[in-house]
Amino acid sequence: MNQSTKIFLAMILGIGAGFFINLLVPDEMIQFLDKNILHLVGVGFIKLIQFIVVPLVLVSLVTSMSSLGDIKKIGRYSIKLLFLYIFTSVISLIIGLIVAYVLKPGIGVEMLQQKVEGKQGLPLSEWLLSIIPSNPFESMSTGHMVQIIITALMLGLGVTLAGEKGKPFSVFIDSANEVIFKIMGIILRLAPIGVFSLMASVIATQGLGIIKSLSLYVIGLIIAILLMAFGIYSILLIVTGQNPIKFWKAFYPAFGLAFGTASSNATLPLAMDNAEHRYGMKKELVSFAIPFGVSLKKDGAAILQGFTAVFVSQMIGANLSINQIIAVFVSAILVSLSTAGVPGAGIIMMSTVLSAANLPLEAIAIIAGVDRLTDTFRTALNVIGVVANAAILEKWERRTT
Repeated sequence: MNQSTKIFLAMILGIGAGFFINLLVPDEMIQFLDKNILHLVGVGFIKLIQFIVVPLVLVSLVTSMSSLGDIKKIGRYSIKLLFLYIFTSVISLIIGLIVAYVLKPGIGVEMLQQKVEGKQGLPLSEWLLSIIPSNPFESMSTGHMVQIIITALMLGLGVTLAGEKGKPFSVFIDSANEVIFKIMGIILRLAPIGVFSLMASVIATQGLGIIKSLSLYVIGLIIAILLMAFGIYSILLIVTGQNPIKFWKAFYPAFGLAFGTASSNATLPLAMDNAEHRYGMKKELVSFAIPFGVSLKKDGAAILQGFTAVFVSQMIGANLSINQIIAVFVSAILVSLSTAGVPGAGIIMMSTVLSAANLPLEAIAIIAGVDRLTDTFRTALNVIGVVANAAILEKWERRTT
């Protein structure tokens, strides 16, 4: 049995075990099992992934840039990817808004009388300054992925410009890259156990009861995500001359891991492996585009922010004005590019969009309970967007070079 099949089966078994525990085990025992076994093992696996992600992103991007050896090509890759990211994020946001307007999930839902301390969004100028690393070691220790990308891009640029004198450093990074990939292979062997524990933990502790009052909210979000994943991205792949069926077959292990862990960062190693060995992308493009995308490309966040803004406006009986819609668009796109690839990050960043649109932050308390259930779908969409845009970039490059 190959690793991708093990991960898929672990996810299904985890869901089944979670339902079994939720229905038949007393609440006190559920809490005990979750705290001492399921949560412990699942979060332990996530921590192992986090251990490898930062060095993996750093060395992969530096290795990719040094192997490209062409500053113009590096710049071209970056510009094209950013264009694709913004273009597809706008589509995601529009889909989220439309589905929310059609289904009207907020009508009839009562606002909780609870004060929520939301993290206010930074002004654009301050946000831009915040992504510039003043201390690369601090960036790596805190896991600030955008700063790590900038650090890697600067190192790769320096290696390229240094020419012959930069080769010793390039050889060291290549060696580090191989070592990190070996460690990554060891950690991924534990993926089925981690996925089983995480899925069982969520279902056992939350079950289906939590989504009864917010069923339309959950269903609407999932519909919007499926439309983007299987509709828009399939169309984009066909338009660029690719076979969607081959795409889904090649990447379903990575998508399954994303669904099971609700962490884009955790899926990075497997997504890179699937791209190169199952889909046949060039290694130099994989090493650049996928770490770049995992840190920046968050279609799930774009859908969440747009859908939730309309949901909250319906809940309080107000229609979004043109200015509020513009505020949602601008803030949601920025948030989707800066949301961390870890479980629960979307709900944290939601206050930025609600504040920008002058909507009550108290709504976060209502949807926080079902966030983990929809987070799995959003994360899978994030990873789909990352690898699909990488595949589109490769076709774009072939046609223009």
